[in-house]
Amino acid sequence: MKISIKNIGHIYRHEPKSDWAITHAQVPFLFKVNEKEYRVYYSTRDSKSRSSVTFVSLDAQTLSTYESSPEKPLLKKGKPGTFDDSGTMPSWLVEHNGELWMYYTAWNKSTNASYRLSIGLAKSTDGGMSFHKMFNGPILDRGMNDPIWVGQPCVLKDDGIWKMWYLSCQQISIISGIPEPFYNVKYATSLDGVHWTREEITCIDFDENTDAIGRPCVWIYNGKYFMLHSNRKAIGYRTESEAGYRIVLSTSNDGKYWEKVENFQVSKNEEWANIMTEYCSVAPTNKDGTFLVVYNGNGFGASGFGGLMLTIS
Repeated sequence: MKISIKNIGHIYRHEPKSDWAITHAQVPFLFKVNEKEYRVYYSTRDSKSRSSVTFVSLDAQTLSTYESSPEKPLLKKGKPGTFDDSGTMPSWLVEHNGELWMYYTAWNKSTNASYRLSIGLAKSTDGGMSFHKMFNGPILDRGMNDPIWVGQPCVLKDDGIWKMWYLSCQQISIISGIPEPFYNVKYATSLDGVHWTREEITCIDFDENTDAIGRPCVWIYNGKYFMLHSNRKAIGYRTESEAGYRIVLSTSNDGKYWEKVENFQVSKNEEWANIMTEYCSVAPTNKDGTFLVVYNGNGFGASGFGGLMLTIS
């Protein structure tokens, strides 16, 4: 197997649109509408860092943007006290029975851990131009072996089974006065996409070289599972390139047990992404074996997102 990368560079930076969409184009999700259009759903922030979901459209050939963000949030924060009262972030979209289901990361503020995450579900009946929440609470939350929070799910329907890879926060450590999370990637399955069984399998774990794993992005090609994720250190990852998020590729034969692809490296040479490269999303192109990847750069999406072409042969 040969894997090659062609860097595209910076694609989009969010500019202030309204009081709910001031900064950030965080955790972009790349959705192929048709052969001519991609739509990138992302999370934007207000003045209090509360997040909402919006999108921008890309020309599939030039990757230039041609449709500005909607005037209203596609998915906004919940009512006070609810699981998503501090914001919503798009994680994954699945087409199901003529609808478009959005799995999203829900935010709550936390005194001792800065924030607490869980996973919510919304759906669209108009092709992704608007969404409404399917439930008043999360479909997946912290549990016996996910003690602090869960978030950023990736969901695929594969051979009649719904499969989810998600982040599980395992511990909080106070570093330089800041509560820093340590998290890994776990695996769950479902028969309906709503009710999930945690398989208690750790797909990608943190160790002495990696202290946290960012947003799994899984796809299947030629019977093999591929996962882009982003690894970081616990100290200095906000400001130091060597410690900051870096994109990693892993592969698997069954979606459960994974191996890192050595010598896979995404450049950090550009100013917008010279500290962080993280939060990947992948969609097929019109050429077999070639995939468009979008990802965030510095500031967790404050600098917007860029792209690359990944070819598997």
